[in-house]
Amino acid sequence: MAQRNVTVQLDEDVIYQAKVLAAKRAMSVSSLVAQQLEQLVVADARYEEAWRQARKAMGAAEPRGGQTWQREDLYT
Repeated sequence: MAQRNVTVQLDEDVIYQAKVLAAKRAMSVSSLVAQQLEQLVVADARYEEAWRQARKAMGAAEPRGGQTWQREDLYT
C-alpha cells in the first residue's frame, strides 16, 4: 500500500515525550504514531462490526413475554 506524509501539530512537551518513548522502543516517532493510528483504526473497525452484529441480532430476536406495563401498575 502506498504511504503518504501527514503533518501534525503538537505541543513541544508532547513531541519531546514522544521522542523519548520512541527511543525507548527503538523506533522513530513517525513509526510510533503510525503504529498507534493503525491500532486505533483496527479497534474502531472491530467495534463497528460488533455493533452491526448486535443490531442484527437484536432485530432478529423473538419478543419475550409480551407484557406491557403502565406507570401506575408499577408504583401502586
